[in-house]
Amino acid sequence: MERLKIAALAGGVGAAKFLRGLIRTVPQEDVTIIGNVGDDLELYGLHICPDLDTVMYSLAGMVCRKRGWGLEDDTFNCLSILSRYGLETWFKLGDKDLATHVYRTYLLKSGLRLSRVTSELCRRLGLRVKILQVTDNRLRTMIVTGEGTLSFQRYFVKKRCEPKVLEVFFDGRMRLSPPQVSSNR
Repeated sequence: MERLKIAALAGGVGAAKFLRGLIRTVPQEDVTIIGNVGDDLELYGLHICPDLDTVMYSLAGMVCRKRGWGLEDDTFNCLSILSRYGLETWFKLGDKDLATHVYRTYLLKSGLRLSRVTSELCRRLGLRVKILQVTDNRLRTMIVTGEGTLSFQRYFVKKRCEPKVLEVFFDGRMRLSPPQVSSNR
């Protein structure tokens, strides 16, 4: 009998919890996750994929269970110093979590597409699921509010969803070509 193959659309914390349960019942190699990149951001020169990372950390058993995001037992010393230098630190990146963003950005700047980088991160975290994203191209969810147009993370994290939403749109482009698919098995 052929094994069931499953595809799941995934955002962040809620999807990660669901997927943790799913891989207890379905072999990881039979699960393909299509992850959100609309909430990605660039911060401190780093390419950050909060939803993809939350899913990867959760499935690898590394997520901070109390917060539901980031890494367990992480510290925030780097942010403390960045704050001292006068940078905004509203997006809480832990010291260990920063390593993921540094590595991702390094691989992207070396010419790899985001789909290949995500596959490499999964492999290095010991995951056998396949995580794809909707596109390898830059795509950002933008929120138009009475305070102006905000990226999703600025609206959701920094502003705590307080400004009234007037419109939502995507900045960037999605091409009809799918992301590169490579096995991380």
